Amino acid sequence: MHYSAPWWLPGGHAQTIWPALQSRTARLPAMSYRRERWATPDDDFVDVDWRDALSTAPLLVLFHGLEGSSHSHYALALGQWAQAQGWGFAVPHFRGCSGEINRAPRAYHSGDFEEIGWILSRLRTRHAGPLYAVGVSLGGNALLRWAQEAGSTAASMVQALASISAPVDLTASGLAIGRGLNRQVYTRMFLKSMKPKAMLKLAQFPGLFDARTLREARDLYDFDNVFTAPLHGFQDTPDYWLRASAGPRLADIRLPSLVVNALNDPFVPAASLPQQRDAGAHVTLWQPEQGGHVGFMAGSPPGHLQTLPQAVGGWLLAHT
Repeated sequence: MHYSAPWWLPGGHAQTIWPALQSRTARLPAMSYRRERWATPDDDFVDVDWRDALSTAPLLVLFHGLEGSSHSHYALALGQWAQAQGWGFAVPHFRGCSGEINRAPRAYHSGDFEEIGWILSRLRTRHAGPLYAVGVSLGGNALLRWAQEAGSTAASMVQALASISAPVDLTASGLAIGRGLNRQVYTRMFLKSMKPKAMLKLAQFPGLFDARTLREARDLYDFDNVFTAPLHGFQDTPDYWLRASAGPRLADIRLPSLVVNALNDPFVPAASLPQQRDAGAHVTLWQPEQGGHVGFMAGSPPGHLQTLPQAVGGWLLAHT
């Protein structure tokens, strides 16, 4: 696998931001989905968007990134690739990301392997064909954490999996996104949607956390300390970032897995990425020099987003 960014899109920030704008500027065709709502064991719900295919065809399952959805640019690009192959495509939404606030006093987080396990188990019981799973950014780390926890049983559910731009060292990435231009651009963007959702959760469950502390949060460290960590069983942000990181346990994975990270990703520092010698026999690392965070755009201006789906999809096809 090889990737070089186009000449007109230099640097990790441009390679991250420009692709994300494509779905907002109508350069990516809209995807028509069929939505299902699944009741969860804790009396909540998960919304799953589908592009159907034959029940015996492969099914590509996408776990989206932080504040993502089935309409994120990478979801549209991967969905188009799956459709072209005759595969089904499913995007389960993490709680609170489907357009409606969920009912339980929890949301989602980077190590949410229990939720991913429950979703994949349900998909496995209802789909006759093989399953392939892709996780993007937060969803990629959580998917890797599921594979680590599932161990040898993971291969009975999923044929192969791929992680794209996952922050497998959450401490390194969490600190990086809270500094400099990252803080002004990405942190501000994420908190703009995460804070209102958290306040809706507080309205559902008064006393769940301190509203003033949440409002004063200026980076993901502060937000995770008051909201994400305590709501999901972690002591604080350092405990959450340490225990939820997939990087230290890649060698525990027992099914074919591709881990993709560009070395110029603005908030996944290259120094924090694993080396192949530490990844184990079942994990393949692809770490191109360029690509940004879930970018990998190619072609003449304004460019296209098919390079990443073709590369990742081709790798998955090799493991049919």
